[in-house]
Amino acid sequence: MKVHKQLGPGLQESAYHECLKYDLHNRNLMVTSHIPQPIIYEQVKLNHGYRIDLLVENKIVVEIKTV
Repeated sequence: MKVHKQLGPGLQESAYHECLKYDLHNRNLMVTSHIPQPIIYEQVKLNHGYRIDLLVENKIVVEIKTV
């Protein structure tokens, strides 16, 4: 909410992504971003799958959406 309140509405997802990542790093949290997550379909691993926006402390998945 802090990032959204500071930036306001209407920006692209990438702007909120970078600011949130910066804010989490400043709180001494381990954050990785844009992690590919393959899809398994009929026992076949397809590398063109999902992409995790942010992974915090290897425990929390953050998906950023804008409208």
